[in-house]
Amino acid sequence: MPSQSFSRADRLSAELRRLIGTMVHQAVRDHALPSVSVSDVEVTRDFDVATIYVTALLPDTSKEAVAALNEMAKDFRRELSRTMRVRRVPELRFRYDDSVDRGERIDALLKGKP
Repeated sequence: MPSQSFSRADRLSAELRRLIGTMVHQAVRDHALPSVSVSDVEVTRDFDVATIYVTALLPDTSKEAVAALNEMAKDFRRELSRTMRVRRVPELRFRYDDSVDRGERIDALLKGKP
């Protein structure tokens, strides 16, 4: 029997990343939110909570964008329950992914710029 290369949590994370990415893009346009994109989705082992990491085009506006997305999380979850074929859609929590900002900071330090 072949071994599973992806666990159920990995498959659910990938599906959520695809669907929520589209929903976030639409919300940015419809509600005039700061430009953000979904960088990663992590689902807990019991599938109760999905943490969605977003990156912002302008890091200064990230708090505003994440707060707005967390307010819309229930609407996103309701929409996902209509489109996904899972027993229970996990609770959605948005977090800012600062890895890009840290990478740019490290790159600037290596180039000798403060």
